Amino acid sequence: MKYIDEFREGRLARQIAANIMIEADSRRHYHFMEFCGGHTHAISRFGIVDLLPGNVHMIHGPGCPVCILPIGRVETAIQLTQIPKVILCSYGDLLRIPVRNGMSLIKAKAQGADVRMVYSCIDALKIAQDNPQHQVVFFAIGFETTTPPTAVAIQQARMLGLNNFSVFCNHVLTPSAISHILQSPEVREFGLVQLDGFVGPAHVSVVIGSRPYEYFAEEFQKSVVIAGFEPLDVMQAILMLIRQVNSGRAEVENEFTRAVMPDGNLKAQSLVAEVFELRRSFEWRGLGWVPYSALKIKSTYGDFDAERRFPIAECSIDDNKACECGAILNPIGSCMVSSEGACAAYYRYGRFRANNPMTAENSCQQSI
Repeated sequence: MKYIDEFREGRLARQIAANIMIEADSRRHYHFMEFCGGHTHAISRFGIVDLLPGNVHMIHGPGCPVCILPIGRVETAIQLTQIPKVILCSYGDLLRIPVRNGMSLIKAKAQGADVRMVYSCIDALKIAQDNPQHQVVFFAIGFETTTPPTAVAIQQARMLGLNNFSVFCNHVLTPSAISHILQSPEVREFGLVQLDGFVGPAHVSVVIGSRPYEYFAEEFQKSVVIAGFEPLDVMQAILMLIRQVNSGRAEVENEFTRAVMPDGNLKAQSLVAEVFELRRSFEWRGLGWVPYSALKIKSTYGDFDAERRFPIAECSIDDNKACECGAILNPIGSCMVSSEGACAAYYRYGRFRANNPMTAENSCQQSI
């Protein structure tokens, strides 16, 4: 398959791994964060960590939108399901997130709440059309990748006159999270967390382009290489990061040239700007309150904002004391409450490494 098999070719993987081995300076250590959960899964699934020399370290970033969603927002969604004649539409991986007293959306559904799993916000629109006597709320989450479809759904709801459709908005922003990590005392002041550069997100960068990352290279002197999700993409990005560090450069480079442009998708950006605006602050699970890191629906589309339509109060809830999410996420990794998170990647693939370590011979040929 074009652009799939070519980026999983074992011979090329061995060649890139050999170049990394040669060019990684044995006298120093390299610490790179892959921000996106898709990259974390590629690293685990294809055994990339076993192809890297011991002095090249990959740090898992907060790139799973479900993992970083604070418990309080899920609690609010559950409160919405208790309002008579409300149908809550949600992606499947949100349904099992536990809140206080072990409650979750899936348990609320079992107790009689009308909670429906959807594959897209357009599914929620169709449910609103089919149920005019009910209020349909779409539980919207995700980074810049999933924000444009939500904007389209809101605009379509207005054009269709769907007064029974609204959105509970939890869309967050990648550059703000990276900035928060780099400005954290652990990284910037005390040097407790070594961080030399980033493997930049793939799909997010298709939307926002490569220019937003230039600030991190200029202000923080951190290298960024945007990479696709296939194993050769990730390995080539790591090699490019090593070369930047070795030469003392801090630049934004784009390995994912087949999909990412400097300015991104201008039409998608325009749609988002039409419907959404910045929140002053938003809580991230494990990172705390991050300024200007999320979006809310503009007042001009306020009729479709569930937080305006329904009498719900914002709440902040501490994670379960048995949960290590905060320690993992702050600021060097991501947790797992969905299949996209770092812990899920380890459980699905990495736990087999001790007994069956990957090799350059077979890593890029493995399938699920």
